[in-house]
Amino acid sequence: MVVGVMQVEISIDWSSSLKDKRRVVRSLRDTLHRHHMVSVSEVEDHEILNRATLGIAIVGVSGGAIGVTLDRVLERIRSMADCELIHTSRELHHGWGAHFGDDRGEDEMGECDRAELDASLIERGEAQLERESA
Repeated sequence: MVVGVMQVEISIDWSSSLKDKRRVVRSLRDTLHRHHMVSVSEVEDHEILNRATLGIAIVGVSGGAIGVTLDRVLERIRSMADCELIHTSRELHHGWGAHFGDDRGEDEMGECDRAELDASLIERGEAQLERESA
């Protein structure tokens, strides 16, 4: 599993009220979700009239595909007439299960971790067999 996380700061120079700002943020959030299937939330600068900081996240199986999607998201934000992109940062996190966020991959699991995973999979398989035979 790969999670792409991006933070963008936008300027809304013409905004004269929080209502103006929220209209732009809501429109941008809905557009990005609809076209790119990403999650978007305002994460900072809630009470500042002409600036917004957005957190954008996407989950997938390929870091390359997630990178391409985040590039397209940035291009869409740059093309918006209502706001200007000021700053951006992004990260890709690779992981699986309890090891999410670790730098270890699946092949680098410790023996204890692998035993716990194997036991969990066996329990699930036995439960599935019991359900099927009932």
